[in-house]
Amino acid sequence: MEYTEQSFNSESEGQATNEGKSKNKHKKPKRKKPRTWVVSFWVFIGLLLFFSLLLSSTILYLWNQLQPTASGKPVEVTITKGMSANKVSELLEENGIIKNSFLFGYYLVLKDEGGKFQAGKYVLTPGMDKEEVIAKLNAGDVVQDDTVSFTIPEGFNINQIAEKLAAEGLADKDKFIALTKEERTWTGIEATINIPSSKRATMLNPLEGYLFPDTYQIKKGSTEEEIITRMLKEMDNKLATLPDDWVDVMDEKGLNLHDILTVASLIEREVVVNSERSIVAGVIYNRLAKPMRLEIDATIQYALGEQKEVLSFADTELNSPYNTYRIDGLPPGPIASPSIASIEAALYPQEHNYYFYVTKKDGTSEHLFAETYNQHLRNIEKSKQTAQ
Repeated sequence: MEYTEQSFNSESEGQATNEGKSKNKHKKPKRKKPRTWVVSFWVFIGLLLFFSLLLSSTILYLWNQLQPTASGKPVEVTITKGMSANKVSELLEENGIIKNSFLFGYYLVLKDEGGKFQAGKYVLTPGMDKEEVIAKLNAGDVVQDDTVSFTIPEGFNINQIAEKLAAEGLADKDKFIALTKEERTWTGIEATINIPSSKRATMLNPLEGYLFPDTYQIKKGSTEEEIITRMLKEMDNKLATLPDDWVDVMDEKGLNLHDILTVASLIEREVVVNSERSIVAGVIYNRLAKPMRLEIDATIQYALGEQKEVLSFADTELNSPYNTYRIDGLPPGPIASPSIASIEAALYPQEHNYYFYVTKKDGTSEHLFAETYNQHLRNIEKSKQTAQ
């Protein structure tokens, strides 16, 4: 049998094809590779979470570094003439007034501050708010070489302030009180503009609540008028440290500064424990909204001109515009000098349904709060049981 070239080639090709099929039959299928876009997506999510966490941590750190330092004793800080804002920041950090000079310096740039800082010796206290520090440096509230200091405790009324200054030989008590009762304009003092003329006739003292309680450095030989002016200006300075929205918040409540200082003074005289300030503020506003008489003992004590541990029934019947057992709404004005903490509580009260509170008798100065009168009566019994 003859094989042609063509037939030989055909057989060869067939044999090759069969061998190829045999090899392919035992060849393992290739594993599919994950699609590129899936990998990219998860990488993107991972990076997004990482940078979100990094950003949150950074913001929290920056916020914390601009918060007040721990409270401490007052220190003297001297700013020399021509000292830059950055150098001032470093000096403040060295003395424990701020936490981070670098961030404080950038904060000054953002607020366009630092250019008006005045040279001199300052008494600053660790724990001061940064805005308060800036206001003090801008105002040039420096310690003079020949000065004396005095401290007015929070919650003091004008009579107590005058007595303390007289005891320290810094003022004549009668002259000091007479000046505060004068019907006059205190030039350059913004806060006193808000004293309603309609309430002056019923107020025991028109400047009550407007003299800010603080530690002061004054020039030796300062007059009673100069001391009053200094204390009034400090109220303006402290109000400038409040949150930016405080005026809007006050307007929303339908109140003016005189009302806020009045509420704040009630809080100051009623509360010892800081965490309760906003709660008591809420009680006051709840009663005003009901409406319900405030029945705050401190207002009667102010009208009486003396502190009583327990008020008698006759005391609660006192004929006075400050007797909140008999009058509706707020008394005609503040009954003491409130702290900035009480002013903030008056502006930002805690929302709740409490209408009553009674002081515990266990020495903690804390209160028991109640929504109803029956609960209040039970709290009074509980309070008696806690007596030491």
